[in-house]
Amino acid sequence: MASSRFFLICAVHSLVAITCGALMMFYSSEVSAIKVRGSTSHDQLLIRTSDSFSGLLLVAIGFMLIMVGFVNDRGFQDFFARGCVILHLSTAVWRFYFEKKVDDLAQEWPKKVVGDIALAASWFFFLVYSWREKYD
Repeated sequence: MASSRFFLICAVHSLVAITCGALMMFYSSEVSAIKVRGSTSHDQLLIRTSDSFSGLLLVAIGFMLIMVGFVNDRGFQDFFARGCVILHLSTAVWRFYFEKKVDDLAQEWPKKVVGDIALAASWFFFLVYSWREKYD
């Protein structure tokens, strides 16, 4: 039962990563609430290229999550889920302490922190349910 939950969580996180990555690669200026503009055309090209590579990385992470979802080793699933909780909470802390200091990102960081905590919570609840099954 835990492996089906693990696959479901991996699939949902994968769908989110692939969707966000595709939007970043192809529609970054249309979907971004933050309009980071460079002062020169070279800066603008660097910003668009950076957004595209970040989107490509998210798409790759999404496909890797799908592959990881098929792993049925319970020890690996627990290890992976713990790592994801730490990763998402670390990202939330980073946003709280550093992104709010950047003027262009100051309005967006609270929503992103809530999203990071929600992603961490999904992995945490997986761990709670798998521990409960293990020790009941």
